[in-house]
Amino acid sequence: MTTTTTVDLTDARLWADPGIGALVDELRAVAPVQLTHTAEDGPVWSVLSYEHSSAVLTDAATYTSAGGSLLGTGGAPAGAGKMMALTDGKHHRDLRAPLLPFFSPKGVRGSAERINDLASQVVAEAVARGRVDLVEVMATVPLVVMCDVLDIPESDRDMVVSVCDAAFLGTTPQDRRAAHQRLLPYLFDQAMRRRMAPADDLISVLATHKVKGRLLPIEDVVLNLDNIIVGGVQTVRHTAAMSIMALLDNPAEFQRLREGSVEVDSATDELLRYTSVGLHVLRTATRDAVLGGVDIRAGDKVAVWTWAADHDAAAFDAPHELRLDRSPNRHLALGVGPHYCIGAPLAKAELGAVYRALLDQVAEIEVTGEPVHNQSIINFGFDHLPVTLHAR
Repeated sequence: MTTTTTVDLTDARLWADPGIGALVDELRAVAPVQLTHTAEDGPVWSVLSYEHSSAVLTDAATYTSAGGSLLGTGGAPAGAGKMMALTDGKHHRDLRAPLLPFFSPKGVRGSAERINDLASQVVAEAVARGRVDLVEVMATVPLVVMCDVLDIPESDRDMVVSVCDAAFLGTTPQDRRAAHQRLLPYLFDQAMRRRMAPADDLISVLATHKVKGRLLPIEDVVLNLDNIIVGGVQTVRHTAAMSIMALLDNPAEFQRLREGSVEVDSATDELLRYTSVGLHVLRTATRDAVLGGVDIRAGDKVAVWTWAADHDAAAFDAPHELRLDRSPNRHLALGVGPHYCIGAPLAKAELGAVYRALLDQVAEIEVTGEPVHNQSIINFGFDHLPVTLHAR
């Protein structure tokens, strides 16, 4: 029997409500897969359990990303079949393969000193200022690291960082869209230059990559570069800011981290699970299937609610508690299956570096203004988190 919920999970205000955990638990207890009538996307199957979320994300043959990977983006995506995030099977692997060395654990280890030094510098500058917006501070590390990975020329970095700041931190959707429209031509120019004179950087590798013996169309190169930048910056900055708030709300756990009784790597994974800022992932059924006792028809939209899966008591003991030493911790915050986040090792390295820098340099984090949640179900977090950082 189909259960239809009257709760529109695409309403971002729900996810800022302190009662969201209890609400999701109640919905999941009724049925792990429910039909949700959304304001923008119409009827969508909402997957709320860890078991069924994993089943969807690991079965790309039945649940494809080509019809769009996110709700609320306005219909069929222009990048379908062109971007890693919107392809499956062999073509997805062909796009992913040349980029893996840049994001592999081995590649990230080679950049660890640079990332740690950068995080330390960013936090030191924030401490010197005292009162800061933590969201802006947390954006700096992934932005600069992404410039390193793409080998953006030093002469262009201030401009690229400024444009990305506007694209991610702009106060209105129009501002953010306009900034992206400035970023895309720049990426196009860089891709063309490096196609003609390639080096060892990520842009060059993607610009000269061949699929079935032919160069990847330059439009596809640019779309993938833009997607890599967005994913690389947004996940880290939102997770970092939300994590700091989670630690402040759980002082006993924060103290365990401060005194070293919990490893930073373990804490990083738990903070990823606990915040799960990428609230959902969208798929489209390619064929009829049964999921959680309901009949899914070919063409149906299926939304995996990552936050709900990562707070499922069937998969995690006391899921609404922050336990920094949680083990095992097979969360879905960075995905699972063929679309597991390609930048996961880099994201974890950046987050760990930021947490270590804060532990080393900051005695107290004082919230000095009302935190403002963003209105997004794509990367849920704060638009503003005003704090004062008191030096050790």
